[in-house]
Amino acid sequence: MLLYIALMLLIVSSNVPFDSSLSSLSNFTRWDEFNYISWVASALFDKFSNATLGLERFIDDETQAEIVLKYLDQIGEVERLERRLEELNSDPNLRKRTGEIAAVDTRLQEKTERLHQYGRIAESILQNQTERTLVEMGFGVGGQLLPPLLFKITDLPLNLIISPRENISTLRSISLKPGMDALEKEKLEDAIFQGFQLSGLVEPVGGVGAYPTMVSRTRDINWLTDVIAHEWFHNYLSFFPLGVRYFENDTIRSINETTANLSGKEVGRRVMIRFYPAYVSLYYLPGRDPATVLPEGRQEAFNFRKQMRETRLVVDYLLSVGEIERAESYMEERRNFFWQNGYRIRKINQAYFAFYGSYNDTPGGGAAGDDPVGPAVQELRKQSPGLKGFIDQVKRVKSFDELLTELE
Repeated sequence: MLLYIALMLLIVSSNVPFDSSLSSLSNFTRWDEFNYISWVASALFDKFSNATLGLERFIDDETQAEIVLKYLDQIGEVERLERRLEELNSDPNLRKRTGEIAAVDTRLQEKTERLHQYGRIAESILQNQTERTLVEMGFGVGGQLLPPLLFKITDLPLNLIISPRENISTLRSISLKPGMDALEKEKLEDAIFQGFQLSGLVEPVGGVGAYPTMVSRTRDINWLTDVIAHEWFHNYLSFFPLGVRYFENDTIRSINETTANLSGKEVGRRVMIRFYPAYVSLYYLPGRDPATVLPEGRQEAFNFRKQMRETRLVVDYLLSVGEIERAESYMEERRNFFWQNGYRIRKINQAYFAFYGSYNDTPGGGAAGDDPVGPAVQELRKQSPGLKGFIDQVKRVKSFDELLTELE
């Protein structure tokens, strides 16, 4: 129990340091800020009062996998009903079908309740599968994983990222309640731009390293196993210099996120190969990039990572010579370009790159551009004989210079 209390205190203390120059920003966000304390208390109560916790230990691996896959199928049914209900309530030609609306709503409530009940078992199974994998990879202490892996699939808070306009960096990062629509996001971002002359962006996240960790609802088993492990690594690193300094600056944040991304994918891939071999995505197999492995005679597909890297490099240059408005105009032009190629990005601005540039675990840079942090972390992983050895090295890092020392 002391461990859980310590972790809860860690979450409370892990907000971005208060910036007095932005003290009035709370006037825009205070009513929409996410309450982590109440969420963690509720999630822990749910976990420890759940009678199904531990049931997975009496079910064979094949049956466990079937339960999880059935749960993902049920998510699909709920999402189908949600889309239909939205259609019935939005289409003027369908709104008169009050009987169908009531029937779909009732069925959605029944399916959602069943999904929550099934989800408790599925979460316990996925926790157990990931814990077993991590222990086998050397992260256990006396056969036990510390901290214990707990996660909850839930509606995640949105992330408000605030960056200066003259350069790309994170000034503030504020968690907001889920559920804001595009117009509400734009209104808040415009208010920050007009009131503070800063770049703001409200974006969804895939997971949050609270305790239990928060994971977004999905039908993608590859992505799910990846994120479960990714968020556990954030909890683990929080006990060491690298994680403790997460909010110190953008460089340390990037080392943290790149480390968690690399490690989460590696553990997630191991979980998939062992428990869900028929569902392993090519994207998660070493040495395979579906953007470059094409059937004979086909032209290379649109390379999002390459194009985003080019965008970041041009923006960095324009900002370095003081061409702020030109850089912002260029980012909007590129957003339209991505949209035409099937990538529905709502907004690209300085805050966009401050957020996505921290995740630099893939060669080529993407939104990180020429940032050297990601390649250095990737190289350290290549030099390490195993994932545990890599984590033992990087968890002690307090700066980029220390990371480079580890490489030497």
